[in-house]
Amino acid sequence: MDWFTAPEYWMSRLVFQRALAAVYLVAFLTAALQFRALLGERGMLPVPRFTERVPFRRAPSLFHLHYSDRFFAACAWAGCAVSAALLAGLDSRLPLGAAMLLWFVPWVLYLSIVNVGQTWYGFGWESLLLEVGFLAVFIGNDEVAPPVLVLFLLRWILFRVEFGAGLIKMRGDECWRKLTCLDHHHETQPMPGPLSWFFHHLPKPLHRTEVAANHVTQLAVPFLLFTPQPIATAAASLMILTQLWLVLSGNFSWLNWITIVLALPAVAFPSDPPSPGPGPAPLWYEVLVLTVAALLVGLSYQPVRNMISRRQIMNRSFDPLHLVNTYGAFGSVSRIRYEVVVEGTDDDVPREDSGWREYEFKGKPGDPRRWPRQFAPYHLRLDWMMWFAALSPAYAGTWFSALVERLLENDRDTLRLLRRSPFPPDAPPRYIRARLFRYRYTTWRELRETGACWQRTYVREYLPPTRLTGVAQRS
Repeated sequence: MDWFTAPEYWMSRLVFQRALAAVYLVAFLTAALQFRALLGERGMLPVPRFTERVPFRRAPSLFHLHYSDRFFAACAWAGCAVSAALLAGLDSRLPLGAAMLLWFVPWVLYLSIVNVGQTWYGFGWESLLLEVGFLAVFIGNDEVAPPVLVLFLLRWILFRVEFGAGLIKMRGDECWRKLTCLDHHHETQPMPGPLSWFFHHLPKPLHRTEVAANHVTQLAVPFLLFTPQPIATAAASLMILTQLWLVLSGNFSWLNWITIVLALPAVAFPSDPPSPGPGPAPLWYEVLVLTVAALLVGLSYQPVRNMISRRQIMNRSFDPLHLVNTYGAFGSVSRIRYEVVVEGTDDDVPREDSGWREYEFKGKPGDPRRWPRQFAPYHLRLDWMMWFAALSPAYAGTWFSALVERLLENDRDTLRLLRRSPFPPDAPPRYIRARLFRYRYTTWRELRETGACWQRTYVREYLPPTRLTGVAQRS
């Protein structure tokens, strides 16, 4: 079938594949370095407990067949190895079928992790990586030109990501319609970056312009993805520039980077196919791609229905394989930033004037004088969930008490998730407490006078002084 492939997108596919492999690598590295404290056998939300109550059909995962921390680590590090091989271009040196199997491996491994990840993996970019990663299996390698249908479906995902996010804003917080959301967002976002303080202090007319430009990029530009070149390239390039602006303004894990990756197949790079050029697509490959495309188009009914609904929801998967999903972020924007500050003391009797010492997290605000760092695309899962915990204790109901227990034990894996513990490894605290503070960015004058980028005010007790008891201690 002459129409089946688009040789002019050979370079677009190549750049897309290498960029996607890099995102996979970061995702697996994040899992490998953090899982023991979060999901391990002695973690805050252990995988074995989850697989006992949730059947395989609802959350397909290799870990339903077997779980141990060693096996999870092997899967995560294997994902890193395969992702690195794909980043190096191993798939282009293999036969078409073998290359597809190689791309299938990280998808299966990451699906297995996400489906048992519970709260720690409840972010929209997890499903987005899986949806994009599934299509990457069928985009081919140097033996064939990129299939038109797969290129179209990748644009379709990008359309849903951007247009869905635009709709949720217009239907949500009125500050998006009034163009005032960025008066607050850079200060109250989950994890500010090193430039977020400066973004917050930009002139308000510029904030209005940013919001208006965002609406255009998310509500109008996505339709241009389905127009002829060079218009589609211009639309995708504008989306890439918008995402890079967001990369500078905060730490959003790999959300911005996977969106950039999605835009790459829509860009027509000025390049010729490799010599001697890709051959005709095998019949089995054409049949497989057509079947997958028909399946995904049929499954798209649910996300389309959700997008046009007045009760639109964000970041939900409509099938256990995460083949089609709905996306969106910041339908509402907080006006006030709250932070949960966790402290410990080694006093036998906790009092207000005890020597309470603060735990320092890697990414979330703590010490007002400590400037935020850039972590994205690496994902600090505990820090993100601490932001949700500050919004409402309900978000922390399943894991916060377990975190406190691990801190009281000086659990090594949990402490590795933190920037610094105030207690030596052989002398855990006797009591842990948590207090809620209101944080705001300092002004230019306050920054010059104090060197602090944050100013914080005590609000209330979040968790009273708590200690380990015989019942609470684990065997």
